[in-house]
Amino acid sequence: MANDAVAGNALRVAPVRPVDADDPVREVLAAFTRDLVRAVEETLGDFLTTEVASLAGVDPALHDFARTAHDCVLAGGKRLRPTFAYWGWRGVVGGEAPLPPVLPALAALEILHAFALVHDDVMDASATRRGRPTVHRSMAAAHRAARRAGDPDRFGEAAAILVGDLCLVWADRLLGRTAVPAATLLDVRRCYDQMRIETIAGEYLDVLGEHDAGNWSVDRALRVARYKTASYTVQRPLLFGSALAGAAVPDAPLVAAYTRYGLAVGEAFQLCDDLLGVYGDPATTGKPAGDDLRTGKPTVLLMLARQLATPAQAAELRRLDGGVPADEVDRYAELVAATGAVDRVEKMISDRVTGAVAALEAASMDETARSALTGLAVAATHRRS
Repeated sequence: MANDAVAGNALRVAPVRPVDADDPVREVLAAFTRDLVRAVEETLGDFLTTEVASLAGVDPALHDFARTAHDCVLAGGKRLRPTFAYWGWRGVVGGEAPLPPVLPALAALEILHAFALVHDDVMDASATRRGRPTVHRSMAAAHRAARRAGDPDRFGEAAAILVGDLCLVWADRLLGRTAVPAATLLDVRRCYDQMRIETIAGEYLDVLGEHDAGNWSVDRALRVARYKTASYTVQRPLLFGSALAGAAVPDAPLVAAYTRYGLAVGEAFQLCDDLLGVYGDPATTGKPAGDDLRTGKPTVLLMLARQLATPAQAAELRRLDGGVPADEVDRYAELVAATGAVDRVEKMISDRVTGAVAALEAASMDETARSALTGLAVAATHRRS
């Protein structure tokens, strides 16, 4: 059940003020999302509790399986996708439209995100997520603790894939509960399906890059960022929100502004992730530092390092094609920074945020939404996790 903040006509957010460069990033983000996140999480909690109970009734062993999927969705996170979708919707409908009818659609994006994370962790062989063991690791540990037959790691990976699959189906089911006209929901589904296709395409290119680094480039790495992250983190959620409002005209000025803003902020978000993946504090990011160096993933950061390197640095960086041992990660992180690649990526992030804000300035939209999206462009790309 939605809380008092969303009962009635409009979500009550903290007072919106012009973005101040001196504002702490987390404060800005919290000011625009606090009540929305609470409403989304209550929607998720009610839905997931019912779904877990339904599966547990089939066989007792399914309770822990379904509960793992439940916990993946609710175990923290920034809730960026529902947030961008909300402001995409709010930018069209203004502040008086009732929120409860569209909450299932906003919450469904968070379940979709859990699907992507679980599968991504299996593909990347990641050990932790949000400071906790990844699903495949925790499932393998449960296998060992129960002294079951077979390979625990193989079981963990298979079970994690199924947890991700379950989240994908749950996302579809919750989306179907959105209380908008059938024609509007069909437009929303088209946007949702395109978002999923682009995400899978980006994930495949991401996997391919690790095995074909010699044929990669900065442009190709940016293409991966665009499809793997920008599309389903910012651009498509914004367009998803505008479709919820019944604004699915492809050439509408506001949709064009959302597209430009979404691509810019989404790419900047992934570029920030590239930096955090090498230089982030594991206590804050919840993941080990240097995973991209360990695997040799050809991110924009690493492609730029190769491009900017001196001949001696380039010779050293060639070792990254196959990844590097964990005890050499710090040395290679210093080498990448020494090429000037980190400074270049930070400039790319800044340029994209500037372009995103400019895209909104010319759009005809709800002023509160414009202010919120301006703040979110900064908050989502200047972060420590």
